[in-house]
Amino acid sequence: MSESVWVGLCGRSGAGKGYISSLFAQWGIPSVDTDRVYREMTGPTDTLSACMKELVCAFGEEILCPDGSLNRRALADTVFAEGGDSARRELNRITHAHILRQTRQIADVYSKAGAPFVLIDAPLLFESGFDVFCRYTVCVTAPDDVCVSRIKARDGLTETEARRRLAAQISGEELVRLCDFAIVNDGIRPVKEQAEQIYKAIVETGGIK
Repeated sequence: MSESVWVGLCGRSGAGKGYISSLFAQWGIPSVDTDRVYREMTGPTDTLSACMKELVCAFGEEILCPDGSLNRRALADTVFAEGGDSARRELNRITHAHILRQTRQIADVYSKAGAPFVLIDAPLLFESGFDVFCRYTVCVTAPDDVCVSRIKARDGLTETEARRRLAAQISGEELVRLCDFAIVNDGIRPVKEQAEQIYKAIVETGGIK
């Protein structure tokens, strides 16, 4: 197999995509965390990556930390501010192309190593256009209050900041409509059973061996 088979995994911030990826890993399915790919592209460095050069050109040197990494707070203040839609679109335009290129390289390595498919953990699966490269798509959903609580604990944001981040994303209901499969991660329903059913459906009825 020269090119990897992709199964897209998406969900709003705080929905729990990372946990779902860890479950699939137990069944021999590797994943590519596109957020991690982005962090590596924008991390500390002596030489700016092509992605960082474009971001600095678009948003100014104030988004650049002394160590060459991205000042995420400064960038977030711009793209998640009131009226920041155009800035957010520009951010996505720049980053998605670079992330897609690197994601494809990583996924193909997994495929050549024998993985039946690769889970692509992409929070902005549809906004980025990554969904067109996926044979199947899976979303993880959770109630807003649960997502907000997780975001606050994980990222140290305030209630207002967490809700603003969610408001800028596709709703859980829309993701369910767009995706082939859905997992509810509300802390009540058993998540592993839902994920395993999807795994079996993809492998056994999806023609992926």
